[in-house]
Amino acid sequence: MDLFSRSWTALRTAVAELPDEDFAQPSGCTGWLVRDLVCHLIIDAQDVLITLVTPAETEPTRDAVTYWDVAETPPTGEDPLDALIVRLAAAYQEPRLLKFHLDDVGSAAGRAAELADPHLLVSTRDEVLTAGDYLSAYVLEWTLHHLDLVAHLPDVPGPPAEGLARSREMLEMIARAAFPASCSDKDALLIGTRRRAPTDAEKAELAELGDGELAAKIPLVLG
Repeated sequence: MDLFSRSWTALRTAVAELPDEDFAQPSGCTGWLVRDLVCHLIIDAQDVLITLVTPAETEPTRDAVTYWDVAETPPTGEDPLDALIVRLAAAYQEPRLLKFHLDDVGSAAGRAAELADPHLLVSTRDEVLTAGDYLSAYVLEWTLHHLDLVAHLPDVPGPPAEGLARSREMLEMIARAAFPASCSDKDALLIGTRRRAPTDAEKAELAELGDGELAAKIPLVLG
């Protein structure tokens, strides 16, 4: 629960401190500018609020790791929902309005997470999780999108080290294989989710690790 708050606070702070011109820069999400990514974060914050007040009465069907589905094809930016995000982001017109809305809804989502009983059963996407597992899953969401935010903005602080480490751990659990020890947490996440291509040296290490088991599985397209 604490790691959710630290990861989310760091991401919102990074957005709040962006100069207006950075909102027109590309993000690490295919087909999205930074402004589109920020708009997506607003929708994510709304989802957190909705989920935490949607109780369930059945046993959990997912946990923090199995919450994630692995898709067969990477996003192209042309999905109807992705396209809707682009139109919504453009409708804000001014970066300060995006910042205001993210601060408003994002702060509420952060407070709701702090107040939530981690054992509470909640429902989202027709699945049931504990609130603790749901918020733990979002550490990976916030960390990956923080990396997306700073993909072309090298002067903007990245995600917290503990968030990177926990996200790598979850990604390895999803893949059921570990990245090479020489691979930093950040690089493991970027390579593992196709946010950057591995170098020739990294390809060789992946191929050697576990008889190429991990290399055969990545990149992982999470949804």
